[in-house]
Parts: sequence; C-alpha cells; structure tokens
Amino acid sequence: MAAEDKKQPIVIKRVIKKAGHHGGAWKIAFADFAVAMMAFFLLLWILGMTDDRQKAAISEYFQNPSAAMGISPTPPYPTEGDGASPSIIDFEGTIDMDRAEEMAREQDEERLESLMEVLEEALDKSQALEPFKDQLLLDITPEGLRIQIVDRENRPMFDLGSDRLLNYSQAILRELGAIINAVPNRVTITGHTDARPFPSADYTNWELSTDRANAARRALVAGGMESDKVGRVMGLGSTVLFNRDNPQDPINRRISIIVMNKEAEDAMYETTAVEYDGGDTSPF
Repeated sequence: MAAEDKKQPIVIKRVIKKAGHHGGAWKIAFADFAVAMMAFFLLLWILGMTDDRQKAAISEYFQNPSAAMGISPTPPYPTEGDGASPSIIDFEGTIDMDRAEEMAREQDEERLESLMEVLEEALDKSQALEPFKDQLLLDITPEGLRIQIVDRENRPMFDLGSDRLLNYSQAILRELGAIINAVPNRVTITGHTDARPFPSADYTNWELSTDRANAARRALVAGGMESDKVGRVMGLGSTVLFNRDNPQDPINRRISIIVMNKEAEDAMYETTAVEYDGGDTSPF
C-alpha cells in the first residue's frame, strides 16, 4: 500500500479571481470635473471684477498676431533675468491690471518696431519702393510709426495744384497699403503743403491738403489695406512745415501716415466722443 500511495497524482488547483465591478476610475473623472468647474467659476469671478477698459487690455494681451507677413509672432510676455515668466495674476488670486496693460503696450511697441523693420527691408528689396527710398521717411513717434512720403524738386507726388497722384506715387502707396494691412493697428492720414499761396480764393492749401490725404487713402485701400483701418483723414495746409527755415521747400509737400499705437487710438476715440456729445467721454 505504501508503494501505491506514492504513485497518486498531484492535483494543482488554480483559483482565478475576477475583478470587482466597483473600481476607482470614476473618482478620477469626478476630480477632473471638479477642477474644471473651479476654473470656470474662477474665470467668471475675474470677469465680474474687471471693467470694460481692463477687459480690453486683457483681450489685447492675448491677441498676439504677427507683426507682418513673414514675421514670427511676438512672444506673449517678456522674460525676466531668471527666465521666469511674470504673471498677471498674483498669489492672492487678484488680477494685476497695471501689469496686463503694460504687457499690451510692450507688445504694441514691438509690433510697430517690427513693422518698421519690414518697411525698411522693403525699401531695399521692393522694385516699387527702392527707387524712391529717399522720399520715404520712417520714425517712431509718441503716436506710433510715422511714414512720410515727401516731394522732391524734380519728383513730386501730385500734379501741380492737384490731388491727382502720379503713377509712381500710386505704386508707392499701394505697396505700403499691403504691408500696413498686416498689423491690426489703425492709421491716420494727413496731407501737408508748402507755404506758397494757392492762386484760387475759393480753393486754398487747406482744401488741397485734405483732398491729397483722401487720394492717398484711396491708393492705400486699392493696395490691400482694409478701409475700416482708417481712423482719421485730415489736411493741415502749411501749418506744420517739415523745413521751417524754408517754408517753400518742396519737402514740405508731403503725406504723413501714422500707424497708431493703442494709446493714440484710445485718445482719438475719447476726443471724438467729447466732440460728439459735449463732454461725455463714453463711446456709446
């Protein structure tokens, strides 16, 4: 019997445990939902605490279009020396509107500086602009990027005493219109004359400078600039001379285009609102 007992087969029993039906995956999903709801209500709270001007500054900050075609977008914020990115929301959860507006201004300045670089490059490479680079003057002013197209002694922009643009003047303005349209900023267009009195008593340098500014506006739009980018068109006659020492210098006859920064655009709208309703600066 002892020998038979030793020959008995060994049976191995395998027990397979099935997973239960009540796992913890739903807890993770619920936690994600709770975090999303907290973020949503935080956003509503921030929006409720800001006025229209602050909302506009935030919107301008997050809208980061390219400065011009072929130009990389401006970084959304400047980096500090340690590489850390400043935040417009402090540790107490309140939004720093001064910082947001400062970022918007810095972004605006960088966009206009980039546009100026694009224009300077175009003056060197564009077949339409390169021959007339001595008549195109670029500079940054407190109102924005100023582009001045001036007359030369033997190369005027307009027919004498007329608002009709010469062919090459139209080519310059159309080329500028396509480039300016690449930025969201609005523009003002101003016409200037020299101090020579106009021979007609019914049509003076005031009318001539205004008509020439409008002729420039039409050429810019024909070149691809959207018509609603024009904020103001005006003629200043001979009141703002380029060469004060020689009021009759042809360089005083010019078209000035200012690609406005945000501050200048806001000031323009505030002035318009005061003129319209006699003191209420609200745009509505």
